[in-house]
Amino acid sequence: MNQLSDKLVGIVTAFGVAAFTFTAAHAQSMTLTSPDIKDGGTIANQQVFKGFGCSGDNISPALSWSGAPANTKSFAVSIYDPDAPTGSGWWHWVVYNIPASTTSLPKDAGDISKGLMPKGAVQSRTDFGSAGYGGPCPPPGDKPHHYRITVFALDVDQLPNAKGAAASAALVGFDINFHTLAKATLTGMYGR
Repeated sequence: MNQLSDKLVGIVTAFGVAAFTFTAAHAQSMTLTSPDIKDGGTIANQQVFKGFGCSGDNISPALSWSGAPANTKSFAVSIYDPDAPTGSGWWHWVVYNIPASTTSLPKDAGDISKGLMPKGAVQSRTDFGSAGYGGPCPPPGDKPHHYRITVFALDVDQLPNAKGAAASAALVGFDINFHTLAKATLTGMYGR
């Protein structure tokens, strides 16, 4: 019985490693870039929030991505600060149902009044309490926070549970978690 158990564990382990390797390799094929935010670099005042004691321009960065799997049906984009002193981080931008034919978002697409998003894309509620982009604004004196910008390639045209701009970041994240084929992330830093 021990030999059989050892053999089964070996098969399961080999399968798990193979599946992980496939997923990791697949995920690494996707890339995300921005002319406005360099990976590991300091975020400029142009992208910083205007309010909560911050005096930035609150302009969302231009983003471009490539390498999505062929069976991608839509994209989602988020900006998340895991360092926010909330116990659960802070969602600065949540966009979903971006058409699969889209490979970039222009600068300031996060301003809902400008209509720069592709048709069908939804900008949902951030932790500032409204839809659209809300830039970095960490508490004064904190060490620089990490702002993780992620694009997700999804296997559905539209998220099944998140409906409209009133959807919370947690609900959108729930849907994204179950439908991600691949993703790419870049991280900008900001402190004050």
